[in-house]
Amino acid sequence: MTSMTMVETAGHAAGLVEAMRYPPRGIRGVAHVLARAAHWGQRTDYLDRADDELCLLVQVETLQGLENLEAIAATEGVDGVFIGPADLSASMGHPGDPGHPEVRTAIHHAFTRLRAVGKVAGIVTVDEDEARGYLDVGCGFVGVGVDTLLLMKAMKGLAERFRGS
Repeated sequence: MTSMTMVETAGHAAGLVEAMRYPPRGIRGVAHVLARAAHWGQRTDYLDRADDELCLLVQVETLQGLENLEAIAATEGVDGVFIGPADLSASMGHPGDPGHPEVRTAIHHAFTRLRAVGKVAGIVTVDEDEARGYLDVGCGFVGVGVDTLLLMKAMKGLAERFRGS
């Protein structure tokens, strides 16, 4: 299981670690374990193994988050850091322009900083060449599409093929 959310401080990251872990390491409720999470009771060892199968990817999308990047990444239980270019660009005064040179520089600097502290970095882009570039500079995970955009493109294509039929 993977969870991801916007984080600006190490304290926020620590709260997320606690919220996704079961007692005694965290505060996540166990009532649902008998149902969904344990595959409807078919995994009787779920609670014994769950923490080993969880992955927390936090999302840094603001200048404050970048300022606290190493502390966030160093938080016990944080497995990786996803850089969110759209919100980061807005936070940096370039709303709607995640490709702005200042934003790109900040993103690449964040990747370098994350590698230096031994954490995996990730990002999402709809540009395949940009995605390959992110992989080339050491991103551990790169999203290469956005579900809603892909769905919209497919729907528009279908409508165009049937228009005037």
